[in-house]
Amino acid sequence: MCRVLAYLGPETPLENLLLRPENSLINQALDPERHPELQLAGWGFGIWSEHLLKPEEPFIYRRPMAAFYDDNASRIIPSLQASTMLAHVRAAAYDSKVVMVDENCHPFSFEETPWIVAQNGYLPNWQLLQRELLQYCEDRYLKQLRGNTDTEFIYVLLLSLLEGDSNEDVQRAIERLIELIAQAMKALDLGALTKLKMALVSDGRIIGVNVGLGHHGETNPAGDWKELRKSAPDSDDFALSMLLEPMYLLMGRNFDHDATTYDFEECGEDDATGVVFASEPLTEGDDWSHLEFGEIVFLEKDGERITRTVNTLKVSAR
Repeated sequence: MCRVLAYLGPETPLENLLLRPENSLINQALDPERHPELQLAGWGFGIWSEHLLKPEEPFIYRRPMAAFYDDNASRIIPSLQASTMLAHVRAAAYDSKVVMVDENCHPFSFEETPWIVAQNGYLPNWQLLQRELLQYCEDRYLKQLRGNTDTEFIYVLLLSLLEGDSNEDVQRAIERLIELIAQAMKALDLGALTKLKMALVSDGRIIGVNVGLGHHGETNPAGDWKELRKSAPDSDDFALSMLLEPMYLLMGRNFDHDATTYDFEECGEDDATGVVFASEPLTEGDDWSHLEFGEIVFLEKDGERITRTVNTLKVSAR
């Protein structure tokens, strides 16, 4: 599936995140370490930087081609730096239904909201599920739909469920989102494995989500993802392992202190000035912590520090 990468911290050259690490996001498009497929269906990023002419707005770049084939990458990226970033490489099945255009590339960004979004996941039968879910979607967001992906529709639904921008508001909206999807699947008898490994990002904030539904739409799937990963890549157990796998977090100081690894300088969490949230680690080592399945993490700038709060999502069982 797709790969997601978010960064929050001091202004940092974008190439230190997207190009230079051994397992950079661009490299993951060609050689992902934790998934057997290439990521060839497009890519993009959104950044905030005090050096942009409109620093209060995200600079969005999206292109419907493999990231490692994009001739703009080596030209644009070295000229940019960011204090907040969300980037994504897209995987998609090779069939006539897959549309490769800018509008289907992440991250998605709408007006009337501070949030942009990208995800590593999928919502099966989302076109049919709309029969149950459209009633919860606000017109102001539906009017901004441009592509034909499940992620953009999830973005519309999530924004419509948000009652505010506090951490509590976002967690309630995520929990309600999953419950509504499970209810729609039950009503239409369309239960299926659903993966929502999502990064919701605004200037100075990252909210990471690791949640989903099991093969029959159940809200409490369980299993050892490492053992399940030993199954054949096209098996149900392998798909379940991808759902249950953690997301990855790295906190520290001075992201580029070692130009051979582009790892953080180790420090206590109270002294951390930067954080990376990712589908898979950018660097080797055991410093990366996990956001386990069923959890949500809130990362925010507090002066020069980064604060981290991890909560368990409370999703009602079907």
